[in-house]
Amino acid sequence: MGSAMAAFAIIAVIFIILSLFFSFVPVGLWISAYAAGVRIGIFTLIGMRLRRVIPSRIVNPMIKAVKAGLNVSINKLEAHYLAGGNVDRVVNALIAAQRANIPLEFERAAAIDLAGRDVLEAVQMSVNPRVIETPVIAAIAKDGIELKAKARVTVRANIDRLVGGAGEQTIIARVGEGIVSTVGSSDNHKEVLENPDSISKTVLEKGLDAGTAFEILSIDIADIDVGRNIGAQLQTDQAEADKRIAQAKAEERRAMAVAREQEMKAAVQEMRAKVVEAEAEVPKAMAAALKEGKLGVLDYYNLQNIIADTQMRNSISSMSKTDSIGNDKK
Repeated sequence: MGSAMAAFAIIAVIFIILSLFFSFVPVGLWISAYAAGVRIGIFTLIGMRLRRVIPSRIVNPMIKAVKAGLNVSINKLEAHYLAGGNVDRVVNALIAAQRANIPLEFERAAAIDLAGRDVLEAVQMSVNPRVIETPVIAAIAKDGIELKAKARVTVRANIDRLVGGAGEQTIIARVGEGIVSTVGSSDNHKEVLENPDSISKTVLEKGLDAGTAFEILSIDIADIDVGRNIGAQLQTDQAEADKRIAQAKAEERRAMAVAREQEMKAAVQEMRAKVVEAEAEVPKAMAAALKEGKLGVLDYYNLQNIIADTQMRNSISSMSKTDSIGNDKK
């Protein structure tokens, strides 16, 4: 009974040791690589484990590369993996480039991948160009009519400029700028409507793909519509603004006239007050003259008669004016 237990314990220990060995040493992956013609040592796979590299992430892309006839070393693939790159995507891009007769080296593909761009998608775009549709772009011709255009830009990826080249948003912005410039330089919006291809030709001649990661193949105007009459609207707004300015100036002149009238009324009232004050001094002066003998009684009565006669004449003249005004109204 004791010998059986000891044998069972030995078998369990051997099983555990073998399980740990096969879990740490990817023997199955080594056999698959050897069967595919990839000569890689078992100690190399163990070294990958020690360097915290998943062996399958390196060996499986290496198998695809060897089967495709690519000359790529294990060290380059492992170095790219340790740098944070996607080894499988880079190998797929190299295979696609080889099939399409596109010159692409591993270093270039690895640099594109580490730059954050999808290198496989870039190769596919070199074979099958992509169509980028711009949003609706509004432009105004010289006659003041607004035109709304939408363009489709056919681009092909430029492998050599993928690292450091501008993206799709730059292409869209430049195409929009070219459309606005072309329409704005047209004397009449009807010319643009009759020949929309003139926009494409003018924009293509500007070399809008300079400094970008793409090569523009064609620019096609998908749709163009007539918008608002901006020129007429601006003229209307200007006329309204001129009218408001004229009204403000007229109101200013009216206010100044009212202020001058108020000043004149105040001056007249001041003069009347002075006249009343002066008239109040007349009786005092006459009394002093009588008292001092400078004015006689007969002179005083003659002066009163003159004043009464003057008042009577004023009354008669005012009555005649009133009658003449009444007759005119009749």
